[in-house]
Amino acid sequence: MKNFILLFLFTLTACGRFANKDEKQANAQRIVCIAKQYNEIIFALGAEKDLVAVDLSSTYPPDIKKLPTVGYHRALSAEGILSTKPTLIIHDNNVGPEAVMKQLNDLKIPMKVFDTKGEDIPSAKALIAEMGLYFHREKQADSLNAKLDADMAKAIDAVATLKDKPKVVVIHFGRANNVYLTMTKKSTTAKLLEWAGGEIPLEGERGMQQLSAEVIAQTDPDVILLTDFGYDQLGSLEEIKKLPGLAGTKAAKANRIYRVEEHDMVYLGPRTGEIVLKLQELIRKDGHVQ
Repeated sequence: MKNFILLFLFTLTACGRFANKDEKQANAQRIVCIAKQYNEIIFALGAEKDLVAVDLSSTYPPDIKKLPTVGYHRALSAEGILSTKPTLIIHDNNVGPEAVMKQLNDLKIPMKVFDTKGEDIPSAKALIAEMGLYFHREKQADSLNAKLDADMAKAIDAVATLKDKPKVVVIHFGRANNVYLTMTKKSTTAKLLEWAGGEIPLEGERGMQQLSAEVIAQTDPDVILLTDFGYDQLGSLEEIKKLPGLAGTKAAKANRIYRVEEHDMVYLGPRTGEIVLKLQELIRKDGHVQ
């Protein structure tokens, strides 16, 4: 590790030798962005040209999968990040381990964390505007926020006349030993479903919590949403209906179990209004909620 860091420092100090060959290349940014919310906004702004790597959880838009990954955002390695020769690391403070971040700080690699959290619609718009300013894409940011406003207005108007809210359980990453990693009322997913005219009935101290099959069965949801990893792993609706705790639910009996993309459910961004509208279609599909 010590030799690797010394080599990296030598590379940084020596790069000036080649400026006369390609000054534009020498001055180009090499950005590693370790935050899926940030990465989607960067692509939506059209500011992705300097991205050289992202974290493993950044999976939207599809073009982002062409970029190298530096690992899971909470289990990073200095070697993996340094191998991309970054001139800037952008992250949202949800990164680790602490020892790796200290190594990167000690190497004096510039880091950027945006001020806005983006945890509700006003702050999501503020984050888009802040990032638009940073990347000199203010007009693009304004357009994204205008579309977000229009989509959210359409979504809210669509649920204004609904009388009942379907109970929706959202299961993330399938199951292990009959325990499900499940979204709770404290999650971003709960906000999305509330705007879509549904509700998550599960309490919890955190946004995602492991809950037993018995708890899911007792909840008896009208709709079950399974994120892409778990749904694709099981392969079919019939296999999913066999899972402990699911078979006897209203959702399973009515075949109201649907696949959703994990990246759509866990943060807010330019597509949030579109996602809410899609969720409205799913949770009302084949149902009798009015």
